[in-house]
Amino acid sequence: MAMVTLHDKRFEPFITAQELDKAIDAVAAKVTARYAGKVPLFLGVLNGSYFFASELMRRLDFNCEISFVKVASYHGTVSSGTVRELIGLQERITGREVVLVEDIVDTGNTIAHAMDALQEKSPGSLAVASMLMKPDVYKKDIPVDYVAMKIPNVFVVGSGLDHDGLGRNLPGIYRIVEN
Repeated sequence: MAMVTLHDKRFEPFITAQELDKAIDAVAAKVTARYAGKVPLFLGVLNGSYFFASELMRRLDFNCEISFVKVASYHGTVSSGTVRELIGLQERITGREVVLVEDIVDTGNTIAHAMDALQEKSPGSLAVASMLMKPDVYKKDIPVDYVAMKIPNVFVVGSGLDHDGLGRNLPGIYRIVEN
């Protein structure tokens, strides 16, 4: 892993792909223990969660479904604080076990918005799985049930996370280098 430049920002290696793989393995084991023998719906939040969602799904050896919704709250490297739903849920979730899959949880505004919208559709159960979480800035009371890795409040890219569209394809996680 070498330093990378995305637009006008530099990023340094932070979490290797191998470290991330081990953390996702651990989440998959917990999810399997909870949902094996059931047919949950995994609901990925696009664009960022596609990497984590696909890696998680590859590790599950029971029947399950996946779908995606798209919400946005970031502008550049800063959360806007406002969540806008861009593409809605198409599946019926009434009575179903649903796992909301996120790339990263920081303030919690995105999951709060998504969870409120999902609760209105009366799922049987609702859980949250996230590749990364920033506990120091998390502002909500909603439990994040499955977290691969907790990180400090730094802006990160790679493994699905981006800076204005770039960096999602980087293996592992890179953190911003402040000048």
